[in-house]
Amino acid sequence: MTIKLIVGLANPGAKYVATRHNYGAYYINLLANRYQKTLQENSKFLGYTCQISLLESHNIYLLIPNTYMNLSGKSVAAIATFYHIYPEEILIAHDELNLLPGNVKVKSNGGHNGHNGLKDIIAHLGNQSQFYRLRIGIGHPGNKNEVVNFVLNKPPIEEQKLIHNAIDEAVRCTDIIINKKIHRQKII
Repeated sequence: MTIKLIVGLANPGAKYVATRHNYGAYYINLLANRYQKTLQENSKFLGYTCQISLLESHNIYLLIPNTYMNLSGKSVAAIATFYHIYPEEILIAHDELNLLPGNVKVKSNGGHNGHNGLKDIIAHLGNQSQFYRLRIGIGHPGNKNEVVNFVLNKPPIEEQKLIHNAIDEAVRCTDIIINKKIHRQKII
């Protein structure tokens, strides 16, 4: 796996910052801070970007789309096209209903599993998109009719602590994920 782009999915705006749906962006912000980089708004890519250099690796672009979640593909496709990045060179960090809070897993390929951000990225990159996913567990409300409200709200304090600790560990493991070619692995 040669990752050239890491994307953190989120919704724009202050009211969404600490919601479950924005944990992909939280990961990217922590990753940029770890490498002492500042994300800058880039209108060409419809998001915030910077570049980091991981140990034993090359430069990697970071991106947080500033589009709404269900339009994330426009931003990902814009930067991927500009820098000639193939889907299999992209890692998408996103919230995952099918993992409990405190769990993070890396997965290669797969469908969107109902996640509107992934659905739009697949539509923009092609139905056979073979990108990697950093799945950040947020748990499930137990009823599919409650999912939208669930992801657009903040988790309770205890779940926040579990999720933040898991994301902190995922940030510390990012160079291992990239350089050791872990394809499907539970991180936390």
